[in-house]
Amino acid sequence: MDTQSILVFALFAAAAVYLGRMLYANVKPKKGNACGSNCKCGMDFSQVSEKK
Repeated sequence: MDTQSILVFALFAAAAVYLGRMLYANVKPKKGNACGSNCKCGMDFSQVSEKK
C-alpha cells in the first residue's frame, strides 16, 4: 500500500467512528429523562383542562 491509500483509509475509518459515535449518542436512552417516569416530555400542560 502506498501512503495515499493509507491516508484515505485512515480518514475513512475516522469518519466512520465519528458517525458511529453520533448515532450511538442519539439512540442511547438519556439518564433521568425517561418518559415512563411521569415526565411531560418538555411540554407544559399546566394550561390544559379536562373536558367534562
